[in-house]
Amino acid sequence: MFFSLPLTPLVLPSFSRIFLGFFIICALFIDLASTSSDVHKGYRLVSIQESSNGSLVGLLQVKQKNNIYGPDIPLLQLFVKHETEDRLRVHITDAEKQRWEVPYNLLPREKPPSLKQTLGGQRKDANTFTSAEFAGTELIFVYETDPFSFSVKRKSNGEILFDSSYSNLVFKDQYLELSTKLPKDASLYGLGETTQPHGIKLYPNDSYTLYTTDVSAINLNTDLYGSHPVYMDLRNVGGEAYAHAVLLLNSNGMDVFYRGDSLTYKVIGGVFDLYFFSGPTPLAVVDHYTAFIGRPAAMPYWAFGFHQCRWGYHNLSVVEDVVDNYKKAKIPLDVIWTDDDHMDGRKDFTLNPVNFPRPKLLAFLEKIHAQGMKYVVIVDPGIGVNKSYGVYQRGVANDVFIKYQGKPFLAQVWPGAVNFPDFLNPKTVEWWVDEVRRFHELVPVDGLWIDMNEVSNFCTGLCTIPEGRICPNGTAPGWECCLDCKNVTQTRWDDPPYKINASGTQVPIGYKTIATSAVHYNGVLEYDAHSIYGFSQSIATHKGLLGIEGKRPFILTRSTYVGSGHYAAHWTGDNKGTWEDLRYSISTMLNFGIFGVPMVGSDICGFYPAPTEELCNRWIEVGAFYPFSRDHANFASPRQELYQWESVAESARNALGMRYKLLPYLYTLSYEAHTTGAPIARPLFFTFTNETKLYGLSTQFLLGRGLMVSPVLESNKTEVEAMFPPGSWYDMFDTSKVIVSKETRAVVLDAPLHVINVHLYQNTIIPMQQGGTISKDARMTPFTLVVAFPLGAMKGKCKGSLFLDDDELPEMRLGNGRSTYVNFYATVSKDSFKVWSDVEESKFALEKGWIIEKVAVLGLRGSGGTVDVLAGNEVVDTSKVEVSTQDHEYLEKMEVDDEVKMKNVRVEIGGLELAVGKKFVMSWKMGIKA
Repeated sequence: MFFSLPLTPLVLPSFSRIFLGFFIICALFIDLASTSSDVHKGYRLVSIQESSNGSLVGLLQVKQKNNIYGPDIPLLQLFVKHETEDRLRVHITDAEKQRWEVPYNLLPREKPPSLKQTLGGQRKDANTFTSAEFAGTELIFVYETDPFSFSVKRKSNGEILFDSSYSNLVFKDQYLELSTKLPKDASLYGLGETTQPHGIKLYPNDSYTLYTTDVSAINLNTDLYGSHPVYMDLRNVGGEAYAHAVLLLNSNGMDVFYRGDSLTYKVIGGVFDLYFFSGPTPLAVVDHYTAFIGRPAAMPYWAFGFHQCRWGYHNLSVVEDVVDNYKKAKIPLDVIWTDDDHMDGRKDFTLNPVNFPRPKLLAFLEKIHAQGMKYVVIVDPGIGVNKSYGVYQRGVANDVFIKYQGKPFLAQVWPGAVNFPDFLNPKTVEWWVDEVRRFHELVPVDGLWIDMNEVSNFCTGLCTIPEGRICPNGTAPGWECCLDCKNVTQTRWDDPPYKINASGTQVPIGYKTIATSAVHYNGVLEYDAHSIYGFSQSIATHKGLLGIEGKRPFILTRSTYVGSGHYAAHWTGDNKGTWEDLRYSISTMLNFGIFGVPMVGSDICGFYPAPTEELCNRWIEVGAFYPFSRDHANFASPRQELYQWESVAESARNALGMRYKLLPYLYTLSYEAHTTGAPIARPLFFTFTNETKLYGLSTQFLLGRGLMVSPVLESNKTEVEAMFPPGSWYDMFDTSKVIVSKETRAVVLDAPLHVINVHLYQNTIIPMQQGGTISKDARMTPFTLVVAFPLGAMKGKCKGSLFLDDDELPEMRLGNGRSTYVNFYATVSKDSFKVWSDVEESKFALEKGWIIEKVAVLGLRGSGGTVDVLAGNEVVDTSKVEVSTQDHEYLEKMEVDDEVKMKNVRVEIGGLELAVGKKFVMSWKMGIKA
């Protein structure tokens, strides 16, 4: 719907001007959100054929041309293929000219055939029918011929997952539009990166713009650092849950309008390359999705330890003091980081010779490496323009930079004037790999942190280095543009006909980034490739680190795209030290698990400004259970290391103490993520999929299938109301305490300042160790198995697993002689209990000498009796084995019969020396408690 305003200049009072501006903005928003059916008549299917590879290839012709947002592309090619049993692809592009797509070398996938390649086959005239189906194993593609529309159905129950008949297809050079109907009770998740104030579920009429932007994460409903055009759709059909996902593989800027009963894509370029993943469970959806985009990267064991960083560790002595103070406070710390403080003039791959002199830094690294600690530093993509700077010189010599009118595009970031490497250029990747190698020879860092890679630019437009003045001059804030710049708006790439809601205010898409008419390798426009910059840098950085001694890389990236999790971890960017930001961090973390980036976390205690002491207490209690756990702060904020307040130190020792005991469990979850895509941190509905009360829950989360974290997220609270799905839940800090829920319900938990509520779900076995302050030491302590049965169960089964490997190996897998995988099982039947293990590739665990020292069994009825143990085929001497029992404690008002309560106990079998790498069987009969 369009309207016009008189162009005659008006002189209005200020209130009238404000009102008119508000009216225009509202009218534009209504226009942007409207469907296209009234002005766009869509396409009709002219012909279609089934090709030899089992795909459909069709020809679409525009029905009625118009010039709104540019001329229609007259002929389109339709390509449809059931690529796997659970994945359907629908690809629509220009039938006559090649268009930009996400590079196939960055995200490997099948290339659709060109229309010319299929002309020799048997073509079907679409005038002879009005609709047809193309069925696969799990999904059915249904299409209508005139106007062309399609839907995707689930074969098992006929549910329509996607239905484009909601509005007509629009396909122009710089404007693509496609919509789908949705049932109003569907729960949608994804479409990031954005900070969602309403929680993890997509909220109707909120703004969802996808375009990588250096905008602080404190901005709500705004396009942030990453672009993930994928959503998961969870529906409860007749009491049974079904999930599926839809990916639009397109890197161009886009607005996605979700209205509750519909979803509309408005994209400013590229193609429609849609992938449908059938599920039907949330875990199956992520499995199918990551099988396509790339499984999450293998992470070293130490990455699951605690990390400390700050922008403002101005010299090595400060860094050494931080490490020493963590040790004095007995707070776990595995990794120390520096922001750009270690650099010479904030230039990549350099050292400040005064504040971080190389001999002293090498001595410091030798010391912490001997203890098992690690060191990670920042690298920004902008390469300082400086003729005496070797990195820049070699970059110029290899012609690695993005161009504008034949010259390297000039921008400004922290070093001042910079050029940006073009990671789509193979020569650039080779140069970057070499620079990573050179820097590692200078400083043996253990990982790299790639920041500002959206790309961020302190200036806008076409810039030159000013003459006669220093830029930057060292007095103004470093983020103020000091280059001489002019706006670049003369091309349709800099000023496209459709304006996405960039930065939440419809700023030009070249604002504070690379001009979108700049050119990459092979003539690729920044307009098209903008949102994959961080992704391409992650790939190059991964290649660089992998080439150093063949060790497993660790990379943390700010900007992400579809597939980034295959190479890197992510943190959620510049947040604030507020209670609201603490709450938002959970939703963002859970979203990235769906995006295939499970190694994720937020800056603990907030990047800026100063957090309160109470907030920092509560934040470390949550952050200790982020998959990636790091405290980071801005140079302008007061110091906020966890030892700065004694109360925070106590909370940190408590929460991180539990994390370090759970490291083998977290590492096993990372193996599960690496092999199946399963998120490490998950929404509760991933396990309790039929429980509709949990579909919007954004204040609690699971680690794996059954470890639930229920934090305090508000000030001045000593209690927290938490949702408990049906079953038995055991307090991880005192496993004698149990909560039993017959149905999903809210329970009020005690939560004094130093307490974080973490509960273990029934039917689960968790491997734990004794903890410590460095993961290297904690990893070699004896194991305890915690076996959780339903409270008072007379019959039940539990299962758990443990993955162990040499975490310096690039690959995280079995079959290399340096890994072991153990499945643990337990059963109870009346008064008989049994726990046993099944070991795959035992050699590595046996060489390391890991032992199980203790087994704690929860929820049993009666008391422990005589224990029998077999290790392999040998009977184990149990004379030193100690069996103890402890009555379970119950939450008040719990709906459990008093007679049942009295007979339920926690049984602990100690004094064991069972080799983790050797199969064992342990059994006993429970005595009846008087």
